[in-house]
Amino acid sequence: MTQTAVALGLLVIMTSLLLIEGSPFLVHQRQKGRFQRDRRNIRPNIVLILTDDQDIELGSMQVMNKTRRIMEQGGVHFINAFVTTPMCCPSRSSILTGKYVHNHNTYTNNENCSSLSWQAHHEPKTFAAYLNSTGYRTAFFGKYLNEYNGSYVPPGWKEWVGLIKNSRFYNYSLCRNGVREKHGHDYAKDYLTDLITNDSISYFKMSKKIFPHRPVLLVLSHAAPHGPEDSAPQFAHLFPNASQHITPSYNYAPNPDKHWIMRYTGPMKPIHMEFTNMLQRKRLQTLMSVDESVEKMYDMLLDIGELENTYIIYTADHGYHIGQFGLVKGKSMPYEFDIRVPFYIRGPNIEAGSINPHIVLNIDLAPTILDIAGVDIPVDMDGKSILKLLETEVPVNRFHFHKRAKVWRDSFLVERGKLLHKRDGGTKEDKAQEENFLPKYQRVKDLCQRAEFQTPCEQTGQYWQCVEDATGKLRLHKCKGMANLEVSGKKGLTGVKSKYFSKNSNDCSCEDNEYKINHFGRKKKLYSKKKYKASYARNRSTRNVAIELNGELFNVELEDGYQPVYSKNITKRQTRAQDDLEEEEEEEEDKDTAEYSGTGSLSLTNELTAPTSIKVTHRCFILANDTVQCDTVLYKSLQAWKDHKLHIDHEIETLQSKIKNLREVRGHLKKKRPEECDCNKMSFYSKQKGKLKHKGMNLHPFKKFRLEKDLWFFRDQRRRKKLRKILKRIKNNDTCSMPGLTCFTHDNQHWTTAPFWTLGPFCACTSANNNTYWCLRTINETHNFLFCEFATGFLEYFDLNTDPYQLMNIVNTLDRDVLNQLHVQLMELRSCKGHKQCNPRTRNVELGSRDGGSYEQFRGQLWEGWEG
Repeated sequence: MTQTAVALGLLVIMTSLLLIEGSPFLVHQRQKGRFQRDRRNIRPNIVLILTDDQDIELGSMQVMNKTRRIMEQGGVHFINAFVTTPMCCPSRSSILTGKYVHNHNTYTNNENCSSLSWQAHHEPKTFAAYLNSTGYRTAFFGKYLNEYNGSYVPPGWKEWVGLIKNSRFYNYSLCRNGVREKHGHDYAKDYLTDLITNDSISYFKMSKKIFPHRPVLLVLSHAAPHGPEDSAPQFAHLFPNASQHITPSYNYAPNPDKHWIMRYTGPMKPIHMEFTNMLQRKRLQTLMSVDESVEKMYDMLLDIGELENTYIIYTADHGYHIGQFGLVKGKSMPYEFDIRVPFYIRGPNIEAGSINPHIVLNIDLAPTILDIAGVDIPVDMDGKSILKLLETEVPVNRFHFHKRAKVWRDSFLVERGKLLHKRDGGTKEDKAQEENFLPKYQRVKDLCQRAEFQTPCEQTGQYWQCVEDATGKLRLHKCKGMANLEVSGKKGLTGVKSKYFSKNSNDCSCEDNEYKINHFGRKKKLYSKKKYKASYARNRSTRNVAIELNGELFNVELEDGYQPVYSKNITKRQTRAQDDLEEEEEEEEDKDTAEYSGTGSLSLTNELTAPTSIKVTHRCFILANDTVQCDTVLYKSLQAWKDHKLHIDHEIETLQSKIKNLREVRGHLKKKRPEECDCNKMSFYSKQKGKLKHKGMNLHPFKKFRLEKDLWFFRDQRRRKKLRKILKRIKNNDTCSMPGLTCFTHDNQHWTTAPFWTLGPFCACTSANNNTYWCLRTINETHNFLFCEFATGFLEYFDLNTDPYQLMNIVNTLDRDVLNQLHVQLMELRSCKGHKQCNPRTRNVELGSRDGGSYEQFRGQLWEGWEG
C-alpha cells in the first residue's frame, strides 16, 4: 500500500513537471529572459550611421545599391519611419535624448541649439552618457548640432571628432577630443565623408585590439546630402538625368487650400526648375561616398569577426523637398517628403530581408540603443525601444495558436514649435480665403455650453451670459449689474485686500506706510514699455486722487481747473518729439491711457537731450549728425587702419559672445521667476484666485483667450534683430529679402566643385515665420491621415489613403465632432511626457473616445482660441 502511494505521488510530480515544461507562457518568459541575459553578457557593438537631409520620398535610396544590399537585404526595413520635427538641430536633439521637442526645448536650428541650457540639462542625459557609464567604448565622428562651437567635448564620449557648426565637405573645422583641427580643400585628406569613415574604422579596430571584450558604440554622422552638396571627384559625372524628385506634387502651386506660405508660393520659374534638377543630381552624388562608407564599415566588421555581434542602424535626421508645391528646396514642412526618413537595422536575432510596417520615430533611437546594450530605459524618454518589433518568435509547440499581438503606437506628434510674432489682423479678403477657420457663431455655440455662461446674471462676479435672440442665434451678453456686487467700492475693496494680504501672511511682508498714492489706476504695462507722454500729462486735468491712509482708501476731490505741477525743464525739442510720437501711436495710446487715473507726476529732465558726440572707441566717435569721425592717423596709415579694425572685430566677437550668454541667463530667469508680491496690487495669479477682482476678468471670452495667447507672441525678443536685418538688406539693395519669409540667393559661385552652376543668380523663398504647427499623424488598419493645427489658427487634413501626396486639404469635409476628437488627441500629445503618455493608440474617430464614449465633456473648451 505504501509503495503504491509512493508510486502515485511520483507520477503526479512527474506529470506536473511535464505540464510546467510544456506551458507556452512560461517557456516564452524563460526564453525571453535568457535572450535578455545573453544580450547583457554578449554586450553587442552598436553602429549608428546618420545622414543629413536625406529623403526617402524623392528616391535617394534608389541609387545606394551597396547600402540597400547590406541593410535592406541583410536586415529589416521600416517602411513607416518618421521624424517628429523636420529640422536639423531639433531632430538631432531628439535622437540624442529620446524626447519630443517640447520636452528638450530645442525648437529651431538657433533656439536653444547647443546652448548653455542644453548643455546643463539635456546633454548629460544622452544615450552616449548612459552607455559610457556601463563600460561601452563610445565614439562620435561628424556633424553634431548646428550651433556646436567646438569649445568642449560633450559628456559621454570617449572619442570625439565633432564638426564645428553646420555641414560642410571642405574648408571646415573639427573638435578632436577638445583640440580644434582645421581642414582645407584637399580631397585626399580633407573630404569630410571619407575622413569620418576612415577615422571611425581605425578607432573600432584599435578598441577591439586593446579592449577585445569591451563593446563599442560608434556614431557616424555624415554631412551628406546637406548643402553645399560637394561630391567626391570620382562621382561628379554621375546622374546627368536625375528625375526622381519629380513627383505628382512637384511644382503643384499655388495651393489656396493650404497654409500661408503655400498660398503665397506660385509656380516655379524655368531657372528654378533647372536648379532643382541640378540640386537632385549633386545630392545623389554626395550620397555615393556614404554608400561606400557603409560598405567599408560592413567589410571591416566581417574581417575582424564582429559582424554577428554588431547592430548597424542607418537613418537620417529628416527628409527634404525639391520643388514640391513650388518650394524650390528646403525642409520644415509637416508633409511626407519632409518627415519620412530611411530606417534600416541589422544585427543578431533580426530576420534578414524583412519589412516592418510599424511606426518608428527618431525619438525611438535612444531607448532602442539602451535596450540593445541592456541598460534600463529612463522613464522620461518619450520614445520606445523597437527591439520588441525585431525579435523573431517561434511557436513553442503546435498547440501555441493564440499568440498575443504586439501593442504599438499608431499615432505620433509632428511639431515645429518656434516662438511666434503677433499675427496681423489682415484684410477681409485675406480672412475670406481662410475658409477653414471656425466661424464666430460656432465658437459662440461652443462657449454657450459652458456652465459659467448658462446661468442668468445673478451670480456674484459673473460678467457674461449666453442668451438666445429672436432669430434663435446664441449671443454673449455682458452682465452690467451683478458684476459690481463683487466690489462695491474702493472702501470695500480695501477691506478685501487687508483680509487676504495681512501682515501675518508668509508670502508678502510689507511695511506700513502712513501716506502713499494708491496704484489702482496706474497704467497697465503687460505688453508695452512705452512711457507716459508729457503732452498727455500736461493737457489732462486731474479730478481726484486715491489716497491710502492707515489701511483705508479715500478719494480726495480736486478743485476745478486744478493742474498737476511738473518739472519745467522740458525742452521744445522733446515736446515736438513727444507730439510726433503721439500722432503715430494715437489709437494705441487711447486704449492704454483709458485706465490711467491722472495721479502722480512726471519728471523729465534735460538728460534726454542727445549728446554732441558718442565715444565708440579710443579713436572713433559718432557725431550728433550721425556721422562717424576717427583720428586722422587712421585715414593716413594703412597699418594703423588694420590694427584698429582688428581691434573692433575682436570687440564685436567678445560682445556677441557675452550677449549670447546674457540671453541664456535671461531665459533662465524668465522660467524661474518667483511669484510677484505687490502689496498695492491684487493679482489674478495670487493664491486668492477667485476671491479678488482681476482687470481682465470682465473681458469678452474671445479677447481673454487672445490676451493669454499674446504672451507667446511678445516673448520673442528677436523681432527687433530681424527688423534690423531687413533694414540692412534694404539699405544694401538686397532684393531677395521679404518680411516674414525665409529666402535664399544662388549664383555661379555657390558650388565650388563640379558640376558647376552657370545660369546666373536667382532668388527663392522657402519658408515663413508663421510656419509653426502641431500635427497628428496616424496610420492604422482603418486610417491613414495627417491633421495639422497651425499657430495662425489654420487647419489642414489629408487622407493619405486617397491622396498620398497631400494635394487637397479636405478639412472642410470633416464633421464637427471628428474635429473635436482630433483636437483633443493632438492637445494630449503636445503636452505628453514619457513613453506611457507619448505613445497612444488612436481613438476611433467615428465612435468617440477609446472606450466608445462621448466627447460632449470637451465641448466649449476646444476651439475658443481660434481666430476667424
